[in-house]
Amino acid sequence: MTDAGASPSVRRLSAWDAAELQTLVDDYGSPLYVLDLERVRQNYRRLAAAFPEADILYAVKANALGAVLSALREEGAGLECASAGEVQRALAAGASGSEVHYTAVNPPARDLDWIVDTWADHPELTVTAGSEDTIDRLADRGYDGRLCLRVNPGIGAGHHEKVQTGAAAKFGVPAERAVDVLEDAADRGFDVVGIHSHVGSGVSNDQLDAHREFVARMGDLAREVSEEVGDLEFVDVGGGFGVPYHEDEAPLDLESVAEATREALGEVDARLAIEPGRYFVADAGVLLTDVNTVKAARDTTVVGVDAGMTTLIRPAMYDAYHPIRNLTGDLDADEREIVPQTVAGPICESGDVFCADRELPATERGDTLAIGNAGAYGYEMANQYNSRPRPASVVCEDGDIRLARRRETVDYVTRPEREAHNGSETDRKTDDHPAVSDTDNQRVR
Repeated sequence: MTDAGASPSVRRLSAWDAAELQTLVDDYGSPLYVLDLERVRQNYRRLAAAFPEADILYAVKANALGAVLSALREEGAGLECASAGEVQRALAAGASGSEVHYTAVNPPARDLDWIVDTWADHPELTVTAGSEDTIDRLADRGYDGRLCLRVNPGIGAGHHEKVQTGAAAKFGVPAERAVDVLEDAADRGFDVVGIHSHVGSGVSNDQLDAHREFVARMGDLAREVSEEVGDLEFVDVGGGFGVPYHEDEAPLDLESVAEATREALGEVDARLAIEPGRYFVADAGVLLTDVNTVKAARDTTVVGVDAGMTTLIRPAMYDAYHPIRNLTGDLDADEREIVPQTVAGPICESGDVFCADRELPATERGDTLAIGNAGAYGYEMANQYNSRPRPASVVCEDGDIRLARRRETVDYVTRPEREAHNGSETDRKTDDHPAVSDTDNQRVR
């Protein structure tokens, strides 16, 4: 799907073959997510070379497609899961308990029930708790297995304030209380194996000072925990390695990040662990969308497409930039004038736009646009607002192209409502979740 040659540190949208992408839309319809598994593998190998001594876990929330999990497992990655559903996906992809870290925030009761039941069959599973309350809830369920504590070091970074987790009160136990919490957990019989934190998502080159300070605080804490509580297996400093979304943005200096991480952590009697997500999959994916409407507005030309904020919400949610390429225009570029255009979706919200007044080849109804860097947090954040079915996904590797996720239908969207209407009173507490529980006085409604 890309130009031949060595694996570059960043792949731009221009590197995708326009004719091949157009063929995929013709074959599978629009909107359509396309993911290049070989690029995912290349990104993993590049990061593993920069961090040769680290345990690398893939943050499944970036893209939970089974084909992605299998490919990264084959490359040697473990899997970091933010929910019971992601753990279920990891195990379905062939992961063993020793390859899985469950790192939930305020986990629902049904999630904890399912995790503890699963732990019985996978005792090497690691559970990361972000509060004393969660540790109590685990103990109430009989869990005394591998425990990692998520701490809040008080420093965050990332591409948007909504993803700067390292200083947000929602995440982790304040670092100054970590030793006491871990001492108590060890006294209660938990197998304390690590500490964890995550500075934020999409850390760029100009935020390396914040990343360095964050890691240094984790190193200081690890040495204190080792002295007061006992040796740790690992110190997990999360992921957050950014990727360049703008065409003129330089890629992350991975070697500098790795060197700064090792220096800031210092000497610790534990392995370094990292949890990249976006870095592996962002530039491995594109979203293809067909143009259905072109209109001249007062101050711009509005290009209406069949993808929207239900398909890719990052521009609406984070004001995120994604490169956009007119595939049809590329094929007859000499005949297309470059004009400012606003690309908008079909959702009844003024925020449902992918770009405003961007210079693109003049667009015509029937053209196909490609939206780049859509492999991370694209489909994972897709939704059914306006009763819109989610799109299909295809994966490509070594010339093989296959449907990885079929397109939803309106019938699929409305099925839970019909099934609830046709159900009985005995169905009130059942759903498709891995587990259901009344523990913690939570009721399913």
